[in-house]
Amino acid sequence: MIDSHCHLTAPKFDADVEEVIRRAHAAGVRQILCVADAIEDIEPCLALARKHTGIFATAGVHPHHAKTFTQEHLDSIRRAAGDDRCKAIGEIGLDYHYMDSPAEDQKRVFEIQLKLAKELHLPAIVHCRNAIEDVWTIVDRVRPKKLVLHCCSERFEDVEQFIKMGYLLSFTGIITYPNTLAIRDTVLRCPLTQLMVETDAPFLAPIPYRGKRNEPALVVEIVKAIAAIKNVSVAEVDAQTTQNAVEFFSLPQ
Repeated sequence: MIDSHCHLTAPKFDADVEEVIRRAHAAGVRQILCVADAIEDIEPCLALARKHTGIFATAGVHPHHAKTFTQEHLDSIRRAAGDDRCKAIGEIGLDYHYMDSPAEDQKRVFEIQLKLAKELHLPAIVHCRNAIEDVWTIVDRVRPKKLVLHCCSERFEDVEQFIKMGYLLSFTGIITYPNTLAIRDTVLRCPLTQLMVETDAPFLAPIPYRGKRNEPALVVEIVKAIAAIKNVSVAEVDAQTTQNAVEFFSLPQ
């Protein structure tokens, strides 16, 4: 298994991150993408990736921080992307739920970073909350080669165009929660070859751990949930989502 998106540099892991990593390996999680969501987070993610052979990093600025984004930040992302432990630009995107940054700032910064991903031939990890139409408009304009909608919680009809473009959807523990039938329908209708699994730890712990701190070891619960939704074996979901992540992020086999 591969946890394709988590935040091991979050403060909630400060006291025991090494134990968390050991538990992930014991659970069969062989590789982890430690995703940056702010300029200040990029170097800690890279440092953790340099320390552990099975951990890789990303570089990018979350839409929450778009209003303070500068050319210097873009230069920092570009430099980080040159590190061989950095495997993607992200997490980037739009968030119209919290609106910590104005929509116009979010769209401008998203497009700048998406263009950088395309220029550098790196995958883009995209955050989308209540903004799928604007996300699609920008994606369709830039057309990066590789893109994943992280923590996908949209209806299938709203993300079908991403699938048709060859992009991927990634799912979290949300699919185990009650009243998420629309998201489970998206899981069902998304081809297994275009699907990845993630924890988004320390957030969104799956049932039966909901309300507790999430961690990469629990990605197995998302694999099990997808297998149940698609009525296929856990082994098949594990093998295919692992291969998808290896190819998408250009990870070691």
